[in-house]
Amino acid sequence: MKKFILFGVVIFFSIISCNVKPKEIKYGYDHCYNCDMTVVDKTHAAEYVTKKGRSYVFDAIECLIWKLNEEKNEEGMAYILIADYNNPGSLIEAQSATFLISEKIKSPMGSNLSAFSSKETAQKTADEMGGKLYNWNQIKAQLAK
Repeated sequence: MKKFILFGVVIFFSIISCNVKPKEIKYGYDHCYNCDMTVVDKTHAAEYVTKKGRSYVFDAIECLIWKLNEEKNEEGMAYILIADYNNPGSLIEAQSATFLISEKIKSPMGSNLSAFSSKETAQKTADEMGGKLYNWNQIKAQLAK
């Protein structure tokens, strides 16, 4: 009976320790996986989590995209999350976001790249600030150049 209980406890802890989920970004403490800068900007941060549960944070959306383009392993990701420019500190799925490159909105790595949870909000910001809109595949191609 003791062996059965011990086996159950081991299985329980194995299951809860393998939980694949994003980690909370510690702004001012975490370092970018791509460039090693401290992550401080809540409007441009990003994170991806592998299917094995490893989480990597980035100081800028462009750093995340550069790393994904370099590693060519997007299929190995459980989550690809980016900051919603209008909701600092809130991360959204990159694949469903609308991206804006605008000279009037500076990003940490100088690509002037921001992301928005809705296309309407991105378009309104582009109308006010200027710039060009992209979807996920377009922005990856744009930054691969």
